[in-house]
Amino acid sequence: MANKGPSYGMSRQVQDKIEQKYDPELEVRLVEWIVTQCGSGVGKPEAGKLGFQAWLKDGCVLCELINTLCKDKPVKKIQSSSMAFKQMEQISQFLNAAEQYGVVKTDMFQTVDLWEGKDLAAVQRTLMALGSIAVTKDEGSFRGDPSWFFKKAHENRRDFSDDQLKEGKSVIGLQMGSNKGATQSGMTGYGRPRQIMNP
Repeated sequence: MANKGPSYGMSRQVQDKIEQKYDPELEVRLVEWIVTQCGSGVGKPEAGKLGFQAWLKDGCVLCELINTLCKDKPVKKIQSSSMAFKQMEQISQFLNAAEQYGVVKTDMFQTVDLWEGKDLAAVQRTLMALGSIAVTKDEGSFRGDPSWFFKKAHENRRDFSDDQLKEGKSVIGLQMGSNKGATQSGMTGYGRPRQIMNP
């Protein structure tokens, strides 16, 4: 896969906006969490966007991360390779496993976002969503500081009996207003001008 040359005009402006979304402070927090979660064997990247991309690009660190969060180890074979399609395959294995773990499709990055470095902010978003789900599930596999991620809300399902549902149909909620004391006195017929009386 060939790298693209520099972009100009509108394409450059769009790429600049995408690059502005990347958060260096979030990078530090995510790296710290991944190292805590996976162990020191995954190493640490060089500081900065390019170091972060190079660290995650082959997909090995990501696959290790998802395997430490899941009990059944969704990615069976993790191997470091310099071949582009092998690296991209491992990234897509991570994405599939993360989706099964509970990360919503809208929070997922595309394989090329990481591999070609097109949108590393999307990679950060996916990792944040993954951490949030791990904290929310509270299965004991999460390692790190839970305050780094927000806890997702749980479903609060309510079941009502048929009698309760029928009873609720006859109640007029207060937000609908009240008709107590209302009459039609003083209403004029349609089409007539409003009568203004001077005392």
